[in-house]
Amino acid sequence: MKRIFTLILALALAVFGAQAQSKYVVGFYNLENLFDTYDDPAHNDEEYLPDGANKWTEEKYNKKLKNMARVIRAMHDENKCWHAILGVSEIENRLVLEDLVSQESIIDANYQIVHYDGPDRRGVDVALLYHPAYFTYIDSESIPFDFKDTEVEITLSEEEQDYFRTRDILMVRGTMNDEMFAFYVCHLPSRIGGKGQDLRSRGAEIIYKHSQKLEQEFPGIKIVVMGDMNDNPTDDSQAVWLRGKENIEDVQPGDFFDPYTSMLKAGYGSLAYRGEWNIYDIEQVNYNLAVAPQGGLRIRKIVKNKYYGRIFNPPFLTQQSGQYKGTPFRTFSGGAFIGGYSDHYPTYIVLTK
Repeated sequence: MKRIFTLILALALAVFGAQAQSKYVVGFYNLENLFDTYDDPAHNDEEYLPDGANKWTEEKYNKKLKNMARVIRAMHDENKCWHAILGVSEIENRLVLEDLVSQESIIDANYQIVHYDGPDRRGVDVALLYHPAYFTYIDSESIPFDFKDTEVEITLSEEEQDYFRTRDILMVRGTMNDEMFAFYVCHLPSRIGGKGQDLRSRGAEIIYKHSQKLEQEFPGIKIVVMGDMNDNPTDDSQAVWLRGKENIEDVQPGDFFDPYTSMLKAGYGSLAYRGEWNIYDIEQVNYNLAVAPQGGLRIRKIVKNKYYGRIFNPPFLTQQSGQYKGTPFRTFSGGAFIGGYSDHYPTYIVLTK
């Protein structure tokens, strides 16, 4: 009887906590090649094996997991609450996420996982973690990256388009604060190897068209698009094809608000390349979330009472010496394991009534 009472009390406290939640943290983190140590013949994961180029051992893997969990915990401590939603990229499979969410420092969050195996030849996917006390899952979809019915001028030949593979786009729909939400998590095509702006613009076009159909099907739905865009907020994929606006007062139905445009112009960055700071790690919100009516969740200013986005860059996440001093403390440097975290800083936004 005592045990049953304890379970009922725990459930009641969880429900009360969800009802009493005053703010919801929604963020994104590129986990920089979170691979397990097992060979997957279907993907090119050879460098992340014990005998591979990175000598990826269980010891290194466990260190990586603890590091990723430490970052999530540190953001919890800063906000005094867990993320309601955390999108992630560069993860190999569901197993690495199960290992991550079961880390001692974050296991209390009871994060649930939404993940689909995607077609990327290197074997990295996107996924979404959600806190079940704050978000109620309804459904999800893995949206393929293709070139059908595109208005973007694609530079690849038809043969190249047929061969091209990249990460799918994840859409997760559910309710938060009894309001309908959809979250898109993406990792748009890399710039490595001369991949063009057109590919990232095409990815944004896919997301935008899908989101507009959702808005028609579910009037008033609130939408967050997040991911490693491999583009800055001022690039075409974000500003043109996703219709991201710099100023919240300029956002109209059909537009998105990009909190990071003004932050980029002010010198902020989530990653650095050749001495130049960029913000590729972005959350954009639709009109319904940017200018929600009184009583509904909407995005709020959280940095210096001026900026709506947060780039989480405490000292422990920053390289303190060497070639990359002052930039995100990465896992590898010059091919050597240095025990860091990621070459990207995580970012997040906060939603309140």
